[in-house]
Amino acid sequence: MLELKRKFRYLQRKSVYRLKRGIFMLQIENTIIGFVGTGVMGKSMAGHLLNAGFPLVVYSRTKDKAEELLAKGATWAASPKEVAEKANIIITIVGYPADVEEVYLGENGIIPNGKENTYVIDMTTSTPTLASKIYTEAKKKGIFALDAPVSGGDIGAKEGKLSIMVGGDKEVFLAMEPVFKHLGTNIVYQGKAGSGQHTKMCNQIAIASNMIGVCEAVVYAEKAGLNPDTVLKSISTGAAGSWSLSNLAPRMINGNFDPGFYIKHFIKDMNIALQEADAMGLETPGLALAKKMYSELAEIGEENSGTQALYKYWDR
Repeated sequence: MLELKRKFRYLQRKSVYRLKRGIFMLQIENTIIGFVGTGVMGKSMAGHLLNAGFPLVVYSRTKDKAEELLAKGATWAASPKEVAEKANIIITIVGYPADVEEVYLGENGIIPNGKENTYVIDMTTSTPTLASKIYTEAKKKGIFALDAPVSGGDIGAKEGKLSIMVGGDKEVFLAMEPVFKHLGTNIVYQGKAGSGQHTKMCNQIAIASNMIGVCEAVVYAEKAGLNPDTVLKSISTGAAGSWSLSNLAPRMINGNFDPGFYIKHFIKDMNIALQEADAMGLETPGLALAKKMYSELAEIGEENSGTQALYKYWDR
């Protein structure tokens, strides 16, 4: 614990000279982190913070999902309001933009009940517009807000190796960077409020078309009478290589369609990206095709499967 305090203080000193406009630097001695959303990814992320020695207050709509964290020493909160009353750093990762809006701006939400100088970090994949709205409402109350969606799935969350894309004020990002380092290894400040969410849309657009290619490659290998595992040894490290090919193709081959990332949430992300692209007058045919294919799978009951279940599209 003593070594953690020294490390945190060093990181704070390293950033403090670049901070402006009176950003309040938190000390680990009086830092309490609130975490809202303990699902597939959130549970692992919150666990890293707890293991690092931070006092942790957690809230999830389903308390059972937080039981493992509670057993390790986290404190339960009955609502986002209670989290806001107890914590001075609050991290959220929930399902949909409507959930984000309720958690932050609802009557029992974080912003109406948060304290001045609290830091709030939404790591949900949500809309850039909502991220900007939360930033504006937070600023009115002297609360510092960042949008910081992540990529890396359940594996990245478990290993603490997420990619974190951050929007908001630069000095607030610098103040929170030591916290982000417990969750990810590729942490990049992208720009003003909403920029993190726009960057996540770029990520999801790239994944959408790539997933079609990964599935087609596996299905092709099987139809050609090849051993797909052996095929992966050749193609996963060459020009065709990608995170999805290395991590999700083996799950397809082994018939493991458990969610690292739910199809229903990927459809949500693709809808946001399509709406944002349309607003910019941008055509995204690859994204549109992937969304159509995933939607067809959701209609036949695969919405709670992992995104690698796109493989089943060829078995309909």
